[in-house]
Amino acid sequence: MSARRQRPPAASTPLLERNARIPPGQSRFTRRTFIRLFIFLVSVGLLYTVFLRNPTSPELPAKAPEHVEGQYIRRIVAVGDLHGDYDNALKVLRMADVVDANGSWTGNIDYFVQTGDIVDRGVDTIKLYTWMEKLRQQARNAGGAMFSHMGNHEFMNVLGDWRYVLQGDIETFGSAAKRQAAVTTGFIGSAWAANYTVASRVPLHPSSGAPFTDYIPSSSPSMLSHASLSFMHGGLSPAFAKVHGSPYPSAINALGASLLRRCRTRNPLPPPSPPAPYTGLPPGTTPAEHLLYGADGPLWYRGWALDETHAVCNTVGEVIEKIGVRRLIIGHTPDFEKIVSRCRGKIIIIDTGISKAYGGVLSALSITYTLTPILSSFNVSVTSDLADTAQQQVLQEPDANAAEPRKWVETEEIIALYPGRREQLVLEEREVEGDFW
Repeated sequence: MSARRQRPPAASTPLLERNARIPPGQSRFTRRTFIRLFIFLVSVGLLYTVFLRNPTSPELPAKAPEHVEGQYIRRIVAVGDLHGDYDNALKVLRMADVVDANGSWTGNIDYFVQTGDIVDRGVDTIKLYTWMEKLRQQARNAGGAMFSHMGNHEFMNVLGDWRYVLQGDIETFGSAAKRQAAVTTGFIGSAWAANYTVASRVPLHPSSGAPFTDYIPSSSPSMLSHASLSFMHGGLSPAFAKVHGSPYPSAINALGASLLRRCRTRNPLPPPSPPAPYTGLPPGTTPAEHLLYGADGPLWYRGWALDETHAVCNTVGEVIEKIGVRRLIIGHTPDFEKIVSRCRGKIIIIDTGISKAYGGVLSALSITYTLTPILSSFNVSVTSDLADTAQQQVLQEPDANAAEPRKWVETEEIIALYPGRREQLVLEEREVEGDFW
C-alpha cells in the first residue's frame, strides 16, 4: 500500500512559512473579502441615513438646539487700578474685548466696571479720563453701561494731596494751576461728580433691580435676592458696614458725593502738596465723611486683602448678607502676579499693578452669568420649519394654575484674564425656582 503524503494542519505551519508560499506581488486580499467589505460599508451608510440623520426618527430624536428660548445671559468685565498708563489700559480693555483696536466700545459685553485709581503715578491723566467718558457714552448708545468708582487717589487729587503726581503729568495740563482747576471745577472734577461713585451694587439678573438699586432685606427673599456684585476701591470693612452700610449702596454714595462736593467747592483751594503743606479734609467735614476717608473706610481699607484668611472668611459672610450681594470685588491692594480670590470667591482683588509704574501683570476680570430654563417646568411647544426640518423649542406663557414652580439652572463663571492665558476663579451652578421676569 503506497504511502499518501498528507498536508500538515495550518496551526502547525509557521506564519512566516505560510506567507512565503504567496507568490511575490500577489496580495492575500481576495475578491470575496472585497465584496464583503463593500456590503458592510453600504449597510453602515444606510443605517446612518435612516436613524441618525433623519431628525424626525422616533427612535433617535433630533438634538436639542444650543440656545434655549428664555435663557438670560449677562456679561461683565471689571478692571482695577490704571494709574496714569493709557497704553496698558488700552491693552487690557482690548484683551477683555471691551474695546476694539481703535479703543471704541465693542458691544460684546453688557457692563464695564473700573474700580478707581485712574490717576497718579503716570502721565496720561487727560487721555485716560477723556477716553473713559467717550467709552461711557458709546456704551450707553449700544445699550450697555460703564460704572466708574472713586479711589483714594481721586480724592487725594481733589484734596490737593499730590504726593504721587508726576511732573510730566502736570506738564500735559500746562501748569499746576491748570491741573488743579481740571480736577476740581474742571472737566475731570465734573466727571467725578456726575459719573463716579464710591460703591456700586451691580445685579447679575434684572429681577434684582437696576444697577445701584438699594438692597432691602425681605422676610421672604427670592432665590436671586443676592444675585448681585459689590464693587468699590478699597473695600467695605465690617466696622464701616455696621455704621454706614445700609441702605447699600446709596448710604455710602451719599457720603462720597457730599465729601467730593465739599472738596471741589472749597474757596480758596489749598495749594497742592508738595510743595505746600497738606491741609487735610475741608472745614465742616462731618464725622461720617471723616470715617469714609479713614483707614477703615471704603477708599483706604485693606483688610480684605491683607488680614489672615481664617478671620477674613469668618467675617465676610455677614457683610455680603447685609448688603445683598454674593461677592466683594475690589482694587487698591496690588498683587503684581495675579488677581486674588479669597474665601471661595466671596472676595476678589483685581489690582495687579497694570501701570508701568508698578510693572505688574496686565489683567481683567470676566464675569458671565446665565439663567437657563429647565424646559420640563415650563409649557413648551415644538415648532418645525418645513424648509430644513430644524426644530425649535419655544416657551409658552406659564399656566397660572400650575402647582409646580418654574425651575432654572443658574450658572456664574468668573475668569481672570491675562495676556495669552486665563484662569477660572469661580464656577458655580445650582437649580433655582421662581418667576424671575
